[in-house]
Amino acid sequence: MKVADFVIKYLADFGISKIFVVYGSANGDLIDAFTRIKNTSYVAVMHEQASGFAAEGYAKISGKPGVAIATSGPGGMNLVTPIGNCYYDSTPCLFITGQVNSHFLRPDPAIRQVGFQETDIVGIVKPITKYAKLVLNSLDIKYELEKALFFAQSGRPGPVLLDIPVNIQKQYVDVSSLESFDSEVFKFPNSFQLIDSKINDFMNDLTEAKRPAIIVGGGVRIAGAVDILRKIGDKLKIPIFPTWNALDIVTSDLPFYGGRIGTYGGAGRNFGIQNADLVLAVGSRISGRITGGTPKSFLRGAKKYIVDIDKTLLQRKLQQVPFDQSICCDVGIFLDRFLMRIERAYKTPNFSSWMEKVLYWKKKYDPVRPEYFDQPKFVNPYVFVRKLSQKMNANDIYVADCGGNIVVSSQAFETKIGQRFITNNGNSPMGFSFAGAMGAWFAARFEQNVVCVIGDGGFNMNIQELQTFKNYGIKVKVFILNNHIYGITKAFQETNFQGRCEACGPKGYIPPDFMKISEAYGVKTVVINNNEELNSKISEVLDTDELVICDVNCHEWHTYEPRIFGWRTPIEDMFPYLPRNEFKENMIGVSPYENWKDPELPGK
Repeated sequence: MKVADFVIKYLADFGISKIFVVYGSANGDLIDAFTRIKNTSYVAVMHEQASGFAAEGYAKISGKPGVAIATSGPGGMNLVTPIGNCYYDSTPCLFITGQVNSHFLRPDPAIRQVGFQETDIVGIVKPITKYAKLVLNSLDIKYELEKALFFAQSGRPGPVLLDIPVNIQKQYVDVSSLESFDSEVFKFPNSFQLIDSKINDFMNDLTEAKRPAIIVGGGVRIAGAVDILRKIGDKLKIPIFPTWNALDIVTSDLPFYGGRIGTYGGAGRNFGIQNADLVLAVGSRISGRITGGTPKSFLRGAKKYIVDIDKTLLQRKLQQVPFDQSICCDVGIFLDRFLMRIERAYKTPNFSSWMEKVLYWKKKYDPVRPEYFDQPKFVNPYVFVRKLSQKMNANDIYVADCGGNIVVSSQAFETKIGQRFITNNGNSPMGFSFAGAMGAWFAARFEQNVVCVIGDGGFNMNIQELQTFKNYGIKVKVFILNNHIYGITKAFQETNFQGRCEACGPKGYIPPDFMKISEAYGVKTVVINNNEELNSKISEVLDTDELVICDVNCHEWHTYEPRIFGWRTPIEDMFPYLPRNEFKENMIGVSPYENWKDPELPGK
């Protein structure tokens, strides 16, 4: 069998139904192989970056690795951003690049280039891949494919890349004689005895705690432990707080959902998590977007446990927030044994008064404020996202972009059990959600609506994929939160550059008429001008059985609140600032941060 045919057949047999490609001479044999292989097909996109974003969206919804194929040189280099996406969001994806004929590869690194469009793509992406390899021997193809896919999915998942020269793609191999990769030596060992002892330590602390809580990150879904986590929540009846990567794990309709945490904390304004006296963090790396700029003030009144499969993240010296107990373990295994321990021999203390307090904060400090509904001349994005969340079904998929609109989405969208909420939070590139929604749509079930929410800046980044959506009949519902500026950038400049707003609009950035462009592609368009039109127009878009581009007029809105103002205060001290007496009333049993000072209002 030809090497190129073997690669595509292997991926088809692996269960990957769609592979995202941009054609080039260096990957021509790989693309041609689709004509002979059943059970998979390619999606030819307009730009390699979009192919990588689509592969990421496919992986996040399907649970299988996403795959993107590009040609050599600029084709492979256009994959760098999506490879970074998958690396920082721990998403398993296989990126395959064609390479020039191996006879024309540079013989020495001191030589810049020999072959046309020759690029050392392996060297470029090594820092942002779990495994990257130039395949120079056709007999290694099975070994390298198995190894790459194993590393993509094992431990902390992530992207891998195989670079295959044209002449290697063309060679024929005896499939029966190909060597396999032995994954057993790489499998992650778990000591149940050690895990169980740590669980016992936590349970002992839980019996003494007054205000316990759990932080949940996206690693819980990666470990396949969503249902187990929810059972634990039902048993313990303590508040559980999702990070932005876990909004569809701890959904807004669960009784133990405590609100949203971090520098843009959302419901509850971080009072719940900051008042905790015992915290278990599972599947989250506890980034600066969670802790704020003063990590020592985060969970300062709590004993802290963390569970993660990444050994490096558990090194106390390297932790932004030093944890008291760091447990290196697959989160799924830990939660499974934790649940067994609870069910076997544990009488849950009564934390009802603490839970009621957290739910009180969550309700009182809703980021969708009543005055937002009284803006008749334009659409308030917080009102829009809340209305959209109310109208979407429990099995729908919400794909969010970056910038100001991901802040609004993550603060205002109330998730339901069964929904998926995906974005890219680690790298967070503008333009992800449009192409990512394409991949999600191919991985979705027939009855699922896939909704893409994106800013005007982000939509510009991959607007060419309108043609791909038309070519393949992709029925995504796209809402552009169009404030005609780079909103999050403008807010940043107003905070840090005395209001000098350069290159973010209207100076330096003016978006086009998206409706005219969409109509030129033959795409249905809808415009929402103000809050009064929201109910009818959102329903119209969601009920349409085709691709729809909806322009939502947000009229220069760039007020993303609540948020910490600067990076010098703990995360419970958010703008808009609370009166001093109210702030003190909401900190129960935890002393105000020692370096906390009455903040100055912006611009004063």
